[in-house]
Amino acid sequence: MAKTKAMTEGSILPQILKFSIPLLLGNLVQQTYNFIDAMIVGNVLGPNALGAVGASSSVQFLVLGMCIGLCLGFAVPVAQRFGAGEYESMRKYIYNAYILTFAGAVIITGACTLACSTILKILQTPSDIFSDAYSYLFIIFLGIPCTLLYNLLSSNLRAVGDSTTPFIFLLISAVLNIVLDLTFIIVFKMGVSGAALATISSQGVSGILCAIYMTRKFPVLRVQRGVQRFSWRRARTLLAMGIPMGLQYSITAIGSMVMQSANNGLGTIYTSAFSAAMRIKQMTMCPFDAIASAVSTFAGQNYGAGKPDRIKRGIREGALVGAGYGVVIGIILIFFGQEMSMAFINKNAVNATEILAAAGKYLACLGFFYWSLGLLNTCRLAVQGLGYSHLAIISGVIEMIARTFVSLVFVPIFKFNAICFADQTAWVTATIYSCVICIYVVRKVTKTIKAE
Repeated sequence: MAKTKAMTEGSILPQILKFSIPLLLGNLVQQTYNFIDAMIVGNVLGPNALGAVGASSSVQFLVLGMCIGLCLGFAVPVAQRFGAGEYESMRKYIYNAYILTFAGAVIITGACTLACSTILKILQTPSDIFSDAYSYLFIIFLGIPCTLLYNLLSSNLRAVGDSTTPFIFLLISAVLNIVLDLTFIIVFKMGVSGAALATISSQGVSGILCAIYMTRKFPVLRVQRGVQRFSWRRARTLLAMGIPMGLQYSITAIGSMVMQSANNGLGTIYTSAFSAAMRIKQMTMCPFDAIASAVSTFAGQNYGAGKPDRIKRGIREGALVGAGYGVVIGIILIFFGQEMSMAFINKNAVNATEILAAAGKYLACLGFFYWSLGLLNTCRLAVQGLGYSHLAIISGVIEMIARTFVSLVFVPIFKFNAICFADQTAWVTATIYSCVICIYVVRKVTKTIKAE
């Protein structure tokens, strides 16, 4: 029988770091197989195929981000009930989350597959890569239930203190993804469709493994017959947590979609450069997500346990670690971004010099502002972990507005130079809001705990 782990006692920073390490490794593994996926596509199928895979990365982030946000939100009441020791109530929330997730899988998958072609047209996908982009995106959308399955179950495991097991299953999934990539693309000549099929197949395996393990090793999470009743009250609580978190991811991605559409309109060279740079950006952002997720679970458990001082210290120490990492990785991107992009672009390919120069410029410009992500992610997820998702969503709205403004107003004038500063504008403005609202929420939670 596996052990649950509460973070309501003991040293704070070591607990957060210990909890975040499996999350970080899991994120890195997930990005590594995306990284290798892009390497195989770019080097075997060429820059145009890489552009086709990356042409819809923003809409993938929108849809898959909505799924991930929903699952993270559904786990907030689980973490809070676990921290308070209310296990029967926790299991009732888990059961209702299963029902809502199944319904969400049907609705989201159906809507996205039907709208696939329209989405690519809205993104101004270049005509020479449109067919491949459609094949890739359609298959990714068909795999949405796999994404929901893994993220819901892994979020429940993390809510009770187990961040290691989801990482192990993700590692297995990553190895499988690489093997399937090579098999589908090189052996069976399936092109970009093979890359997409490999991705959703491996994601489904990790979800199934989580389900088997959780059922056998975590009795505290096992949904028994006595709690298998749908409750509108609990459903509303779950949706009140999940929808704002999902929308926050999606709203952020809307700005990214506008930005990508503006970038795609600049031509295939910049589409390919953006695709390569995005893989590196996503990889280097993994520690921000891991630290912030650990702080979110930490804050939720300590809120349930009624310990406001630990909440304050946990958020402060997590934010400092995140910002420190941002400074270090930002320096690396400034000086070595172009060299890192060579992993995806064969230097002998057509237009390789221009593509690599554009990717390097984009990453270098990002590097100067990476520190802000440490503060932004930690404060935003802490607010969510404390149950104030409706306030955290405004942070996503700010990011969307900032990216959209730069993309619509400055890209037509300054072209790719404006693309290179769209993200940073969004990060800094959202960071200011998130830090202020985090202080407000912590003070409000503190008063609530003391009053009770």
